[in-house]
Amino acid sequence: VPRQDSAVMAGSLTHHGSPNPGYSTNNNAVPVPVITQTESRDKWSKKMDFLLSVIGFAVDLGNVWRFPYICYQNGGGAFLIPYILMAIFGGVPLFYMELALGQFHRTGAISIWKHICPIFKGIGYAICIIALYVSFYYNTIIAWALFYFYSSFSSILPWTNCDNVWNTPDCTNYFGMDNITWTNASRSPAEEFYTRNVLEIHKSSGLRDVGGVRWQLMLCLFLIFTIVYFSLWKGVKTSGKVVWVTATLPYIVLFILLIRGATLPGAWRGVVFYLKPQWGKLLETSVWVDAAAQIFFSLGPGFGVLLALSSYNSFTNNCYRDAIVTSLVNCLTSFVSGFVIFTVLGYMAEMRQVEVEDVARDKGPSLLFITYPEAIANMMGSTFFAIIFFVMMITLGLDSTFGGLEAIITAVLDEYPDQFYHRRELFVLCLVVVCFLGSLSTLTNGGAYVVKLLEEFGVGCSIIAVGFLEAIAVSWFYGIHRFSNDVQAMLGKAPGLFWKVCWVAISPAFLAYIIVSSLLKAPPLALFDYKYPDWSIIVGYIVGLSSFIWVPIYMVYKLVWTPGSLKQRLAVCLRPERTIPDIHAENLNMATVP
Repeated sequence: VPRQDSAVMAGSLTHHGSPNPGYSTNNNAVPVPVITQTESRDKWSKKMDFLLSVIGFAVDLGNVWRFPYICYQNGGGAFLIPYILMAIFGGVPLFYMELALGQFHRTGAISIWKHICPIFKGIGYAICIIALYVSFYYNTIIAWALFYFYSSFSSILPWTNCDNVWNTPDCTNYFGMDNITWTNASRSPAEEFYTRNVLEIHKSSGLRDVGGVRWQLMLCLFLIFTIVYFSLWKGVKTSGKVVWVTATLPYIVLFILLIRGATLPGAWRGVVFYLKPQWGKLLETSVWVDAAAQIFFSLGPGFGVLLALSSYNSFTNNCYRDAIVTSLVNCLTSFVSGFVIFTVLGYMAEMRQVEVEDVARDKGPSLLFITYPEAIANMMGSTFFAIIFFVMMITLGLDSTFGGLEAIITAVLDEYPDQFYHRRELFVLCLVVVCFLGSLSTLTNGGAYVVKLLEEFGVGCSIIAVGFLEAIAVSWFYGIHRFSNDVQAMLGKAPGLFWKVCWVAISPAFLAYIIVSSLLKAPPLALFDYKYPDWSIIVGYIVGLSSFIWVPIYMVYKLVWTPGSLKQRLAVCLRPERTIPDIHAENLNMATVP
């Protein structure tokens, strides 16, 4: 980042009071380096640019497909109790912590650690690698949605009937038909359109033979990354304008789909199934694990995105209010999305003359690419509803991609300013090209198998472990007292006891609980009728470890290359470098002492 001459500012600040006990005022002591902050750093043009960017990142495709499925699977309305508790004591405190860290230190996920606890700098590198893995598969899902969007411009949607070249004898169309028998071998037109026309997964025997690249999907992905590039290449000045469309449009579409779903026959059956409480489920450990994991992945702390986005805020921005507002919007969006999905599932159960439970077995992308399109195809105005539904999916996905890549861009540019600061456009182009090339394996006939593997292992436990170490490093090593002073310097008021207790104990325990439970009860991995072989699970763990391994590697590197005795090395590696805001926070704290 371009440097500014802050010597006068630093000198004037240090005369107002002595630093806190963590910094020696002894004239003979080795001076602690002061890192100057820049005033030339980009800033959001408007406060709403920032809020919409955070909401757009947090509200993604998972809110639409993951939350409704997990909710009904874990006790319906009863699941809201562990979900809300996990949000209050785990998710929101971590969300608030990241926003405050980014805003105070005004730097990305790598260089921020020199101001917090230098030995944990490997966390920043791990975050960037995880964000890369996410970009390798997440944008492919958006490309599928773009393929559907293009296919929707037809008076009769191509997944309406069984008269297409890709259909098989097992294709069974039950809408508008009498005396149709639905068996385990039956496949709906929507399922065959997804598996045999979009994915062409029947041409792959599994991960050992994924087949060739689908050029149609590659073209869709190229268009997606083109949009991403021109939204990010100039920084928050451009991305902040794009999110006014991509973050608000999904809510308009959700409202339209909710009204339409509520008017369908059988919709009430779906709502009852979605919210009917099963209180006995609350005694099952898995329900609480699912609630904790859902709120963590939904809000998105630990991904480095909140650090990056909040680093472009003004120093005195009310990040506490931002954390509460955006968290509420995210959770309410998940809840409302359940009504959008389950009114349609109730309608499908009515049409098939089966129970809602039998229709609601699909989860993940299948819910959005098979179940919901199938219902849309048999509504009045199906073309219109299909178009707006897939526009919603594309915009939901794009927002999250903007956030994930901005985390990498901000982290690298702040860590290596001399090399990249004035070459942002070129760096973003190179990053987008790397993401595109890394996604090619997910565009093959067996690409859906690769997507599932990356989703489970490329992110999964590794990002939760990174979030756990981040919480520990900030609360225990940087110190909750020092962090509270930072918040007070920005907001004029120190965090309350509730937040401090959450940051020190409850939130780390929340993350440790998810990690241990996930490792002890890892379910077998499967997609459609394909069971993942043991060797692929090993590959998955290697992929997950390849990001997290940079944390201990950097710790060893830092200790080895720091001069002095072991005690001196540890002291240097654990001691944060101060910024001008750090000194301001210390002086503010001293000024409150009688």
